[in-house]
Amino acid sequence: MSIIKDRALANINRLFKDTDTSQLSKLASKVSLSTQDITKLELDAIVNAANNSLLGGGGVDGAIHRAAGPDYSPNAEHLVADAKITKGYNLPSGHVIATVGPIAPPEQPEVLASCYNVVLNTGVYGFNKERAANVALTTTRQFLESNDGASVDQVVFCLFGPEDIELYRAVIQTPASNLPVKSNPTISLAG
Repeated sequence: MSIIKDRALANINRLFKDTDTSQLSKLASKVSLSTQDITKLELDAIVNAANNSLLGGGGVDGAIHRAAGPDYSPNAEHLVADAKITKGYNLPSGHVIATVGPIAPPEQPEVLASCYNVVLNTGVYGFNKERAANVALTTTRQFLESNDGASVDQVVFCLFGPEDIELYRAVIQTPASNLPVKSNPTISLAG
């Protein structure tokens, strides 16, 4: 499965020339960090970190709804820690995967990890960014190292700005054994 067509995105092992990539495992070759507009990326699928109604709100959720056009309307369902895939409609990406992230339960990182297993969110819902980066990258690493992850060519984290890029860089350089998530990803992104 080709998950990315835009090769202009910086690959992690190019970002970390000084880093021992053997420690980064498959994360180094399959994960990219970007601050580009997610609605402009030409990918197999993008993730919409939606609100409970799935009707579009502010932030990235609203931008995806506007860019996808009036035909984009995932059915309203409660999707916390679950996901739903639809066509991309007017987006350059072929599909949109909608998920609803948890609203800041800092004592329950496994709930956010579950969302990353079926996709992701932190944004306006208030989950601590550093903890969320740990959960996101650990869960992504575990998935990519699993049999299901073998079919994924590239995962792109669209971040808000340079501060977020630096945060993810710091987390990536943390040895895997120090990352605080205990989860067993089971979702397959293969089509």
